[in-house]
Amino acid sequence: MKKYLFSFIIILLFFNTNVLQAKKLVASLVYAHFYSPEQGPFLETYLAVYGKSVNFVKNTNNKFQATIEVTMIFKQNKIVKDFKKYNLLSTEVEDTTNLNFNFLDQQRFVLPNGTYDFEFTISDKNSSDAAFKTNNQVSIEFPEDKINLSGVEFIESYKKSEKPTIISKSGYDLIPYISDFYPEKVSKITFYSELYNCEKIIGKGEMFLLKYYIETAETNKTNIDFVKNKRESVKPVNIIFGEFDITKLPSGNYNLVIEIRDKENLLLTFNKVSFQRSNPSMKFEIKDLQSVNIEETFAGRITDKDSLREIIKSLYPISSEVERYFINDQLKKVELTVMQQFLLNFWIQRDNLFPETAWHNYSIEVSKVNANFGNKFKKGYETDRGRVYLQYGPPNEIFDRPFETSKGLTDGGWGSVPYQIWQYYSIKSDYMNRFGTSNSSLSPDKLYSGKTLSNKKFVFYNPNLALGDFELIHSNMQGEIYDPNWEARLSRSNDLYENTGDSKPAGRAGELFNNPH
Repeated sequence: MKKYLFSFIIILLFFNTNVLQAKKLVASLVYAHFYSPEQGPFLETYLAVYGKSVNFVKNTNNKFQATIEVTMIFKQNKIVKDFKKYNLLSTEVEDTTNLNFNFLDQQRFVLPNGTYDFEFTISDKNSSDAAFKTNNQVSIEFPEDKINLSGVEFIESYKKSEKPTIISKSGYDLIPYISDFYPEKVSKITFYSELYNCEKIIGKGEMFLLKYYIETAETNKTNIDFVKNKRESVKPVNIIFGEFDITKLPSGNYNLVIEIRDKENLLLTFNKVSFQRSNPSMKFEIKDLQSVNIEETFAGRITDKDSLREIIKSLYPISSEVERYFINDQLKKVELTVMQQFLLNFWIQRDNLFPETAWHNYSIEVSKVNANFGNKFKKGYETDRGRVYLQYGPPNEIFDRPFETSKGLTDGGWGSVPYQIWQYYSIKSDYMNRFGTSNSSLSPDKLYSGKTLSNKKFVFYNPNLALGDFELIHSNMQGEIYDPNWEARLSRSNDLYENTGDSKPAGRAGELFNNPH
């Protein structure tokens, strides 16, 4: 998949990530929900603004300072339930030549159980650029008759509270880590969560098991080096304050999972949040495959190196980052036996009872995308449409627009390059494997653990008509490209795009995306 770098990025997540772009300003926003016996449910927002991305001007103290205008609105059925509009000020600086800091903001909104439309607007007060505005849906649910886990707050640092403030919880001042990306220089992942209703459901004075661990997102396989178990006694509110050393965690997509189990080890509740790790020094080790026995297996029966290499390359769309390193950097160099071991191990990780069936199911899908999306330069699985199809499955709806105009281009009208909008009624949020028939590495109560995300859409366009290769330019799926100017990129009118800067040209693309039915 092609990645784009933009000068304006907003990251919005309910501990899931979307990347948005407009112009200049760089900021990150995350949020998590909690419960207070005094106030009821509330939502906390954590905002970080990158100092180098904003304009500093001299203030009345003759020092340089930036001002960001922020508006947050929560609505139900178009009725405003809570909102805040305020100016976020940076620290004052004497010199703007070395702005190497972020400035942070934390807000709290008391909101009853329910689903809300969250409208977020941000702008640089010292810039002429238009404000950036986006909408997201937020659900808050703390049933009184069930054990509840709060959201998970990633922590950058913490210390004992001297005086309670908005960043204080359970006697600590918590500085939030406002991202779900952990680069190599970050050696620890620290998190905070809360557990409610244990006294009511489990009983006062009783014990329960707290388990938290890191699993690979693509396979839901637990990494045994990142598991912690604790026996806890029931309290009115149980605090979960955990930490892992991730120095040796390879690059990849992961889930941090918190489980609460009773004395019989039955799962009572759980929560999981996704994060990404970049750790180039940790690479795929071929020696880890030495114990994989390929005798009398489907992988051992594939003895043509070219065919086997092509099969392994087709696994790229559903591979972890470590597996992708093997495919990109080591596949050309290794012997036949290593390739056979890699292929077998790949599918054992996803279905350790019936790996051959899982491979067969996937091979059928690869044949489909090669036939439907391939061209003379790329195999179907190498295209963006092929990758999305293999990763998420076939879409429920495809809106195909080979050509679209508002009026004649010679009259200054608007026309589009060919584009497609794919709509998924629902998508599993944690990349649960779609091809295996079973996975005994998952306990029965974890087989349904993936959160279902509804109404996710992908926009592909074909700027080079002759090639027939549609590129992904926009999606509302977490972790995918998110570009609010995607409609302008469909435009075939240079005058409209370059001179007016209109990011929403005429045509049905936006209507199809927002209201596909």
